[in-house]
Amino acid sequence: MNTHPEAERSPQPRPPSSSDLKRWRQYLADERAEADTYRYLAERRDGEERDILLALAEAEGRHEAHWRELLGEEANRRTRASLRNRLLGFLARRFGSVFVLALAQRAEGRSPYAQDPNATSAMAADEQIHEEVVRGLATRGRNRLSGNFRAAVFGANDGLVSNLALVMGIGATGVSSGFILFSGLAGLLAGALSMGAGEYVSVRSQRELLEASRPTQITLAAAKSLDIDANELVLVYRARGMSPEAAEHRAAERMGLYSCDCDPSFSLNPEAAVEGVDEHETVGTGIGAATSSFCFFASGAIIPVLPYIFGLTGLTAVIMSCVLVGLALLITGGVVGLLSGASPLKRGLRQLAIGLGAAGATYLLGMLFGTGVA
Repeated sequence: MNTHPEAERSPQPRPPSSSDLKRWRQYLADERAEADTYRYLAERRDGEERDILLALAEAEGRHEAHWRELLGEEANRRTRASLRNRLLGFLARRFGSVFVLALAQRAEGRSPYAQDPNATSAMAADEQIHEEVVRGLATRGRNRLSGNFRAAVFGANDGLVSNLALVMGIGATGVSSGFILFSGLAGLLAGALSMGAGEYVSVRSQRELLEASRPTQITLAAAKSLDIDANELVLVYRARGMSPEAAEHRAAERMGLYSCDCDPSFSLNPEAAVEGVDEHETVGTGIGAATSSFCFFASGAIIPVLPYIFGLTGLTAVIMSCVLVGLALLITGGVVGLLSGASPLKRGLRQLAIGLGAAGATYLLGMLFGTGVA
């Protein structure tokens, strides 16, 4: 049978365009940078976290090989990684903290591979999984610092907003700049002491509640002496939230009646804390929270007073206070957004709106009851 020669030819792939080659080289450079970032982070860790980070670096190496194959000789042309990845690498080398993991989490979530026809579906799926892996690692770091970090963030924001509101409210009444400065410093000291004491009591109380709520191991010691026919151990496990069937199974295990587990789901350890999470570590310590709250409240509360310390007066001092506090609110909001995996800009703008809104309200009240800015 005669066949047309053209029918026997398989379609030839379109040669890559210059824009394709440029994009692939950028991908290659970014994959190299991401792998390096994970290796830098692994150097600062040990055990399971180190193994996970090295495995992520290895996965990025597989993606790098894909782009190398597509590029061929073009892979030898060096391209700088994106600014974001260069910044991540720099931070990972210098610090290796949860902040870097939070940034890496956002970077993995913005991978373009799902929309790029030259990236395989496996690579796109890898990037999605990488985001969850990094999220898990970042969560460990967030849990370790969340107690004292919470106190620090609340302290700084409270100091910024409350003292700005105090300074603006008093300043709008027309009193002297010296009186405003004295009021701001008094507000700083009073607020810092109040915040520190409040955080200490709050954290201590929360830790005591956790200790009172944590199941003890008394069941292990008392189980063998309990009456089998009137097994009150079942009530212990039902009170902890287990179903009647699971409670009976666990009670029988504790009393040594079962030598094997027929239903593994009944043998989950209800006394154990959630794996990888220590509630006490998440809450923080009383002294640590109090110290963080005091110091950060003071550092925030001093900012609205700075213009008066440097001799500014009247409306100029008020405007400078607003500008300085606004910048500080953007920074603190951005840090919170970064650690939470959200948009730093949105969190910063939210903090700015709340802070300046509260300060503006007190300024209007000061003008209402005073004589205007001195």
